[in-house]
Amino acid sequence: EEFKNEKEIKDNIEIIINDKVIPFSYFYKSEKKGKYSIKYKFRQLLKNTNYMFALCKNLTSINISNFNAKNVTNMSNMFLRCESLTNIDLSNIDTQKVTNMKNMFCNCESLVNINLSNFKTENVTDMSTLFFNCQSLSDIHVSNFVTQKVIYMSYMFYGCKNLKSLDLSNFDTHDVIYMNYMFAGCKSLTNINLSSFNTSN
Repeated sequence: EEFKNEKEIKDNIEIIINDKVIPFSYFYKSEKKGKYSIKYKFRQLLKNTNYMFALCKNLTSINISNFNAKNVTNMSNMFLRCESLTNIDLSNIDTQKVTNMKNMFCNCESLVNINLSNFKTENVTDMSTLFFNCQSLSDIHVSNFVTQKVIYMSYMFYGCKNLKSLDLSNFDTHDVIYMNYMFAGCKSLTNINLSSFNTSN
């Protein structure tokens, strides 16, 4: 979605696998089994990171501490079905312009730690299925989330069966229209305070 044609992609993206620059391709077939170091170099600032790591089922760790995301508006499906990923540190990621976080961590079922301490969500309108089936997370710190523009919260914590606590005291839900199945399948959740929720819409 970022570039108009394949030539523009080649001019703006460099792919390095095991320290070797490879010709751009939408699909890369590895020669043999083993560990691979994959690096992307972007020559211009991205606006979309949707589906960026989606379906990387064998990815166990990721370091995006130096990732420049200050112009990104769409992070939907970014880590969709990264089923083996255990830790994600997004504390240095600038999400101030992001409007879409739908499915961002959907089906990250091995995720035990996620750092969202500096997450900026003041422009986000869609948080639906954000943590869908993150069944290994016992705690999600979202107390710093600004949700004043959010419309969609459906299935947001669906299937987080090990989630024990959740602080939503700062959630502003006056614009939310959809929050169906928001906490469905949260079998271990013992206490939740929704006293600040405005469900008028």
